[in-house]
Amino acid sequence: MIAQTVSDGQLRELDTKVLQVFGDLAIDKRRLPLTKLDKRGIPAYVAEWVIDTISPGKGILSKEQIDKIQEWTDRYLPGPEEANSIKNRLLNGETIKVLTSLQVDIELKRRHQDRVAKLALLQIADGLIADGIVEKYPDLLNQGMWGIVELVNTPDGVAVASFKPMQAVFNLNLFKQARRAFTLREWMSLLITSMGYNPTIFSEEEQLFILCRLLPLVQKSMHLIELAPKGTGKSYFFENISSRVRLLSGGNVSPAVLFVNNASGQWGLLARYKVVVLDEVQTLKFEKPEEIVGGLKGFLANARLTRGGLYESSSDCSLVMLANILLDTQQRPIVSPLVKELPEFLQETAFIDRIKGIIPGWKVRKLSGDSFAKTVGLKTDFFGDALLAFRDDLEIDQFCSRHIQLTGKKYKRNEDAVHNISSGMMKLLFPHGEVSDEDLNHYCVRPAKLLRQLIWDQLQMLDAEYRQFESDIDYEISHT
Repeated sequence: MIAQTVSDGQLRELDTKVLQVFGDLAIDKRRLPLTKLDKRGIPAYVAEWVIDTISPGKGILSKEQIDKIQEWTDRYLPGPEEANSIKNRLLNGETIKVLTSLQVDIELKRRHQDRVAKLALLQIADGLIADGIVEKYPDLLNQGMWGIVELVNTPDGVAVASFKPMQAVFNLNLFKQARRAFTLREWMSLLITSMGYNPTIFSEEEQLFILCRLLPLVQKSMHLIELAPKGTGKSYFFENISSRVRLLSGGNVSPAVLFVNNASGQWGLLARYKVVVLDEVQTLKFEKPEEIVGGLKGFLANARLTRGGLYESSSDCSLVMLANILLDTQQRPIVSPLVKELPEFLQETAFIDRIKGIIPGWKVRKLSGDSFAKTVGLKTDFFGDALLAFRDDLEIDQFCSRHIQLTGKKYKRNEDAVHNISSGMMKLLFPHGEVSDEDLNHYCVRPAKLLRQLIWDQLQMLDAEYRQFESDIDYEISHT
C-alpha cells in the first residue's frame, strides 16, 4: 500500500511513540537551532551530544537550559581565535580540557617513531599522546573522533593526557525490532526527521529521493552522483551525520589526498572513511586528473586502492559526487547528457559505468525555513551508527539478490546496481525484513531502477557499445 505523508497533528502523535520506543536515543530536533551550536563550527552529531549531556530532557529548551549549554561551550569549545590563548595557558602550566576532534597519525622513520596527535580546532599538528589511548580507541587512527581532550604541556611538547569520546549505545537487532512499532508512513517520517528535515514539507517521492542520500552509509561501495540546483540540501546531511563521513568542499584534490601519499605511506580519505563526498564537484581543483580517474576506476570496480604499485589496500568506502545542475522553467535539466555537469575527465563512460546511480535531486524542492525538523527524531550520533552498522548485515542483501531478477539481455553492472540499491532501500525502510511484494517493488526496486536507469541513459547516449543491450532496465520480483 502506498504510504502518505504525515500531517502536523500526526507528527505530534508520532513524537510520543518515538520517545516511548527509543527513549533517551531520541531528541527534539528543535533543541539544536535554539542553542546556536550549529554556528560554532561543530557538526550536529556533536552538538546534540553536548545538549543532551548538559541539559538532558524532553521538549524544547528553556532559557536557563540554553544559558547553561552556552556557558559550558564557552568554557570547553574553543573558537579558532582562542588557539594561541589556550597554548599560552598550557605554557603557563595549566591543564586544559576542550571539546575537539582528535586524530592520530603514525610516523615511522629510521631514527624516529611516534604517534602524533592532531587537534585541528587548536591548530596543533604535532601533539603527543599516550599509547593506551590509541589502543583503546582505534578509530583515532582512521577518521578521528570527537570528545573531551585533556591537554598538558611537557618538555617534549603538548600532550593528550586523557580522552573521553562521545559514545552512543547501539544494538542493531533492537533497532530492527523497533521498526515493528511503526507504520511505514511513520517510519519514513522518523528517518526524514532524524536527517534534519521536516517530513510534512516533502511529498512521498521527494522523501524517497532524500532517503537515497542514506544509501552510501548502509551499503558498502555505494558510489552515487546527485545532481540538483543550489539550495536543495545536498551537502547539509553529509556534513552533520557522522565522523566516519568526510565532506570535501573546495580546495585541491590530489591522488595523495584520495588514495595514498607515496612519500609518507599515509593512506588517503578513501581508505580512512566509510563515505567520502565531493561537494560541488565542478568547483574542486583536481591535481593530476588522469591519475585520479585511473585510480578511481580501479577503486570503483574492485574496491582496491593503489597508487603506482607502491601500496595496495582494500576499501569499502562509498564515493558520492554532488554537482549543481541548471534547470529550465519546467524544472527539468537543461544539459544532456546529464554527466556533462561533471568535470570533463570524469565523463569517461568506463568511469560513469562504475557509478551505481544518479539521484535526481532536481526533483526535490529547495529548502526554506520550514524545511528543517521541528519534532522528535533519533539522536544524530546514534542514527549515524545505526546506518553504518547495516553495512555488515548481509541478510537483506541476500534476500534482494534472490528475489529481484533483471529480465531480457542482462548487463552485469546494471544487475548489481539494482540489487545493491534495492537492498539499501530495504535496510532503510524495512530493516526488520518484513515486506510485501508490492512494497518491495514500490519503495525499493522502483527507486533502484530509476537511479540506475539515469546512469544507463547516459551510457547509451555517449557510447554505441552499450546499445547492444535494451535501453530500458526491466525487472521482476520472484519467489525462488
